[in-house]
Formats: sequence, C-alpha cells, structure tokens
Amino acid sequence: MSKRSAGLLVYKRAGEGLQVLLVHPGGPFWAKKDDGVWSIPKGEYGADEAPLSAARREFAEELGIVPRGDCHALGEVKQRGGKIVTAFALESDLEISIIKPGAFEMEWPPKSGRRQSFPEVDRVAWFSPEDARVKILESQRDFIDRLLALVAKS
Repeated sequence: MSKRSAGLLVYKRAGEGLQVLLVHPGGPFWAKKDDGVWSIPKGEYGADEAPLSAARREFAEELGIVPRGDCHALGEVKQRGGKIVTAFALESDLEISIIKPGAFEMEWPPKSGRRQSFPEVDRVAWFSPEDARVKILESQRDFIDRLLALVAKS
C-alpha cells in the first residue's frame, strides 16, 4: 500500500492576483537545492486519521502555527516515489515572520555516529502562482492549477 500524505496550500489575495505559501525542506540534503524542491506543508498519516485532520496537524507541526479557516479539497497527486498527497486550499494572510518550524534529528555527517538537529523547513515564502510552479515539486504543480480554478469559481 502506498504511503499517504496530506497538506495545506495556503493562499492570499494580493492586488489582482494570488500568492501561495510554500516551504523549503530543512536538512543537509536540501541546503543547496532550490527550484523544484519546495512543497506545500504536509506530512504522512495513517488509516485512522482523516486527511484534513492530518493536513492541519502537519501544518502546525512544521510551522508552529495552528491553521484556522475553511478548507477546500484540491484532490490528490501521486509523487515520483509512489506517495499519494492530498491537498486542501486555505485562504489566510499568514504572517510568516511568526513561524517557528519544528525540528528533526538525524546522523550527520553520515556514518559519523553524531546526531544533529535540523529544522523541518528552513525557508517559508509567498510566491506568485507562476513563480510557485518553478519552485514546487513537479508532482505538486497540479495543486496550483486546481487552486486557481477554485478561486476563479468563487
């Protein structure tokens, strides 16, 4: 069975357009990578948890902020490794300066026997949909198009 992940694509209205919130993964593997590695804040969940609950929980864990507001389903995508990602749109003018990312520990450098702590996300930023398409993981680009379609209907 494929692993499942859920997340929130937070957006805000900016002038005539929109901006979307993306996160850059923390840790040494991602430090020198930029285009094509940003993501919506998300994380894995089990069969006993609803995707929307998992998306809200993971957002709070990764960014240290409890997301508030109504969410709208953006569907699912399948990532290259087979993981299924479910996303929900949430409109919020979130102030990114108050974000306090969670952390994880790993052995670093590899085979050194030393454990180091790294932030789950090392950068958080607002992007126009056009710029977000360049920054976000290829498999998650559909979420941006689905968000634009959703907002156009409202």
